[in-house]
Amino acid sequence: MTRHSARALVLGCGGTLGFAWTAAVLDALHAKAGWDPRKADILVGTSAGAEAAAMLGAGIPAKAILDAVAGVPGGDAVVAAHVRRVPDRLPPVPSPRWPAAGLIRAALRRDVDTLAGLAGLLPRGRGDATWLRELGDALAPGGWVPHPATWLMTADLTGKRVALGSPDAPPARLGEAIAASWAIPGWFPPSVVDGRPLLDGGTVSPTSADLLLGHDVGEVVLIAPMSSEGGAPARGAARLERLLRTAMTRRVDDEVRRLRAAGVRVVRIEPGPADLAAMGANFMDGRRREHVLATASRTAPALVAEAFEREGVRA
Repeated sequence: MTRHSARALVLGCGGTLGFAWTAAVLDALHAKAGWDPRKADILVGTSAGAEAAAMLGAGIPAKAILDAVAGVPGGDAVVAAHVRRVPDRLPPVPSPRWPAAGLIRAALRRDVDTLAGLAGLLPRGRGDATWLRELGDALAPGGWVPHPATWLMTADLTGKRVALGSPDAPPARLGEAIAASWAIPGWFPPSVVDGRPLLDGGTVSPTSADLLLGHDVGEVVLIAPMSSEGGAPARGAARLERLLRTAMTRRVDDEVRRLRAAGVRVVRIEPGPADLAAMGANFMDGRRREHVLATASRTAPALVAEAFEREGVRA
C-alpha cells in the first residue's frame, strides 16, 4: 500500500451464517495477519456485513465480536444480546404487493444484473427488523458510530445503490441503516430512510466494492461470504444455493477486476469447501451457526494468510 492511499475493509452479505463466518475471519485477520480491522480507513458493509461493519465502527474488537457470537466469556454484551435474536430460517408469508418491481425495469435497461431483476418479482416481506434497529440504537445512541467512514450499503427501488453513512447519503440513524441494509426482498419490507424506501444492498451487489473507485484507496480487504472465486461444486439441496452464489460471484469478480485495473490491490477472502459444507443450503439457518463457527475457527487463519500471500501484501 502506498503511503498516501487508504485501506478499505469490505464486508459482504451472507445472512445469519455469513455473519458468523465473517466474525471468525475478522478475528483471524487481527490475530494472524496482525491488522486490526477497526483501523480500516473506510468500512463498507452490506446486509450481514453491515452488522459487522457497524460493530467495528463502534469500536468493538474483532475478538469480542467472535466471542459474543460463540457465547463464550469475554464477548461484547451488546453483540451477545443481538445474536440471541436471529430471524427464522424461513421468511414469514409475504404480502401480495411488489414494492421492488422497478428492479425488473432496471434489469431490462441493464442498469442492474439479472439476479437483481429477479428480486423485483418477490412480494413485500413481512419480517420484523426490530432487532436490527435496536442493535443500531445500542451501538450508537447518538445516531452513528464514531468511525468517520462507515458505509452501510442499501439500494433504492430502482436498483440505485445508496451508501448510508457516506458524505452524499441521506441522513440516517444507525439502526435505520442496518435495517435497510438487511431488507431482503421477499423477507423484509423496504426500510424507509429520510422518506425513501430502501432495500438490502445485496440485492444489487454482494459487496459494492466498486463504489470505492474514485476514492483514495490503495488496498481493499474483501471478505465475501456469498461468493466463491473459481466455483464451488455441490450436491443435493446445496446446488440451489450455488445458483445464487454463482451469480453473486460473477458480480464480485467484475468489481475486483475493475478495482485491480485501477491499480487497487484486493485481498479477497471467501469461504472454502469446509465452510460451505458447514453452512449448507440455507444461509439463514441459525441451527447451523455453532457448526459454522467451529469450522471457521479452523479454516479462517489459513484463508486469511493465503489471501494476503496471493497478493504479495503485508498485513
